[in-house]
Formats: sequence, C-alpha cells, structure tokens
Amino acid sequence: MHDNAGTGGHVPVMLERVLELLGPALTGESPVVVDANLGLGGHSEALLAAFPALHLIGIDRDPFAIDHSTRRLSPYADRITLVHASSGDLAEVLARAGRTTVNGALFDLGVSSPQLDEAERGFAYSYDAPLDMRMDTEQELTAEKVVNTYSAAELTRILRDYGEERFAPRVAALIIKERAKEAITSTKRLADIVREAIPAATRRTGGNPAKRTFQALRIEVNAELTALEAALPAALDALALGGRVVVLSYHSLEDRLTKQALTARTRDTSPPGLPVSLPAHQPRFRLLTRGAELPSEEELARNPRAASARLRAAERIRVDD
Repeated sequence: MHDNAGTGGHVPVMLERVLELLGPALTGESPVVVDANLGLGGHSEALLAAFPALHLIGIDRDPFAIDHSTRRLSPYADRITLVHASSGDLAEVLARAGRTTVNGALFDLGVSSPQLDEAERGFAYSYDAPLDMRMDTEQELTAEKVVNTYSAAELTRILRDYGEERFAPRVAALIIKERAKEAITSTKRLADIVREAIPAATRRTGGNPAKRTFQALRIEVNAELTALEAALPAALDALALGGRVVVLSYHSLEDRLTKQALTARTRDTSPPGLPVSLPAHQPRFRLLTRGAELPSEEELARNPRAASARLRAAERIRVDD
C-alpha cells in the first residue's frame, strides 16, 4: 500500500501492471472489484478511471485512509462503496454489500506512506515518537502494550516468526530487562535497546538493526498475517469465472502466504496414476505470473519504496457445479 500520490507525487506501486492484469476481468456490463487494502486510493482511482462501468468496494482499517479516499474518489461517488474494516472481514463486507461474486480483487499489503511519514503513528524507527503502530487508531492494542506486557517467550516468538530476527531471544531478554527499569514508550528507546541487543559484527551490515523488530511488532499489533490468511481465500472464493486477483506484498512472510494460497488453488489434486484428471479435482485457478514479479528499474527510480514489492496474480478458470 506504498502509495503517496496526492501526498508526495509518487504513483501507486506497479500500477500499470495491476491494470494490465485486472483489466480483462473488468470489461463486462457491471464489473465489481474489491480493493482489500485501500490506502490512499491510488490504485482504486486508476481502476475507476479506466473502467467506466466498474463498481469498487474499498476496505481499510485506517480511518485516515477511508477519509482521504472518500475525498479523492468523490468524482466516482456513485460507483464506490468504502468500508472501515480489516481486510480479514472481506467476506462479511461483501455480504453486507450484497455482492456474492466479484470480478477482481486487489491486495496491496504493507504500510501506507502517511503511516510511515507521520511520526506520531510510531511505525518508523527513524523518528522518535510514541510506540503506537496501529493502522486502526480506534483499536486498543498498541506496540507499547506489546513491548511492556508480553512475556519473554511471546516476544521471542513474535520477533522470530514475524521479524525473522535470528537474535530474537537476546532482543526479548533485553526488552524485559529494560522495561523493568522504566516502561518503554518511545520508538527511539526501543530502537536503541534493539541495537544494543544485536551483536556488534551484525550491526555493521544489513541496515538498521531495529527494522526486523519494528516489522514484527507492526504485524502483531495489526494482525496482518491473520487478516491475509482470512481475506485472500475469501476473495478467491468470491471471484466469478474469469475473475482475477492481484497481490502486492512487501516482505517474505506475506509473499509466502500468497504463494501458498494461489498454488493450492492452481494444483490438480486428482489421485496419482489416473489416465485423466477427475473434474472435481481439476484446478479452479491458473497463475498469471511466473513466480513473483518485481518492479521495473524505471519504477524503482521513481518510487524507491517499491523496492521490496512482489506481485502475484491468478485467474478463475472453473467454478464448482
């Protein structure tokens, strides 16, 4: 969701490729697309402009994103339904909107530019700010609460599983020690603690050592992987014949979940050894990308935040009888 068009001039990540992949599914009489991570509405605006008959359902858990996109997409007000919710509630959002099927689904995962750039949101280790990290500013769980109340075992698990931090036990142990002296309430103090916990030889390579810890806390606070695990299958289930899904992920955990979900739907599950595959076991989807596609050099020059983007896409080719 690294889109700061309208707040800094950058276009949404891999926009032309997103339009190219979703386009064939959106040419009917009254196509519907769900943007599961609305952000600043850059992808949605381009889709609405390109397909005049399109109705768009946009979902975001950040109230700022809903407010901003409501204004941005106001020229298309009669063709949009914007919902303040987690993408994990995608099935319920579609049901409430009366849409049993959709023609396209877009997932632009990660953190939006305002969340990164507004210091008070507490997402970035490059600013000193309150330790917050909530995408939905109305929820109770914050990074400060995680850091100051979770056990050493819980912190270690989060840092290892969500941050892929190989020094997770050391970081967790130092957090426990330091919070006993005084509650950890700022991004700077946490980043300093992480830096101290990481061995000096490791600190000299690989960028800011706090990056993995901050990623892990953000994922925990916002239940990002849990939401994706619910939302992507729900979107695939809702796709009409010929419908397409595009997923933009920004770290290996998101991309791995996406790959697993798409691979499961594009595999023939007929028992081995049969002369022909059984209809009930034939794949319902086909992949539209070979592996994960990367942004072009031109795009990277224009939008450095696209560097970690990975794109995967699939199309529904069969429906259940």
